[in-house]
Amino acid sequence: MLIQIPDVLTSAEVKHCRQVLEASQWVDGRLTAGDLAAKSKRNLQIPADSAEARELDELILNALGRNTAYHSAALPFRVLPPRFNRYDVGMTFGTHVDNAIQTVPGTGGMRMRADVSSTIFLSEPGEYDGGELVIDDAHGSRAIKLPAGHMIVYPASTLHRVTPVTRGSRWASFFWAQSLVKDETSRTMLHELDCAIIALRQELGRVAGDETGDEHPAVHSLVSHYHNLLRRWSEL
Repeated sequence: MLIQIPDVLTSAEVKHCRQVLEASQWVDGRLTAGDLAAKSKRNLQIPADSAEARELDELILNALGRNTAYHSAALPFRVLPPRFNRYDVGMTFGTHVDNAIQTVPGTGGMRMRADVSSTIFLSEPGEYDGGELVIDDAHGSRAIKLPAGHMIVYPASTLHRVTPVTRGSRWASFFWAQSLVKDETSRTMLHELDCAIIALRQELGRVAGDETGDEHPAVHSLVSHYHNLLRRWSEL
C-alpha cells in the first residue's frame, strides 16, 4: 500500500528545514547502510547525533503527531527519529530493502521492527531532474516525485531505489515506524475501513444537514468493527 500524504510540513517548516540543512555538516550516506546496500548507495546525510538533526527530528515528529492521515496509514507504535539525506548530480541509491530491525538512538540499544517506511520531500520537483523514488510492489514499479512538504508512506518490506540525479539536488527526510499491526494486509484493511468510515460520516452528515452524521447506527457499527479488528490484530 503506497499512500501519498500532502502538506505534512507547512511551507514555513520546509523553509526552516532547508535553512538548517544548508548549515549542517554532510557525511557519506554509506555510513548508515548495511553491507549490501552500501555497495549501491551514493548520497549524503547529516549525522543523526548532530544538533541540527535533533532540532529537525522534533519538527518532523511534531508534524506527524498532528497528521491524522499518517496515523491511519501507519498505525505507528514507535517512530525512529527521522534522518535527512541529499542527492547531488550523479548520486543514486540502487535497488534495496530496508533493514527489518533498527536500533533506536539514545535508548541503550533498544531495537524496533521497521514495518513502514516514509519519505518527506524537501525539494520541489523542478529543482532537480532524476531522483525519483521507485517502489516495486505487486502492481509493478512506481516512480514517486512529490512537492516539498509532501510524504509517501509505503511498506518497509518493498524493494525500492532512488534514480540518479542528473540536475540540481534532491533533499528529503526519511524514517521508519513499527506499526501496531505488523501484517501489511491487515494494516491496509484497517486503513481502507477508516477511510470508508470518514467518507460515510461526511455523506450522512451532508444528507442529514449536520456536520458529521455521527449518530447514524451504521457509523457506530463500523467504528465498533474497526476497533475490534484493531484490538484483535494489534501488538503492544
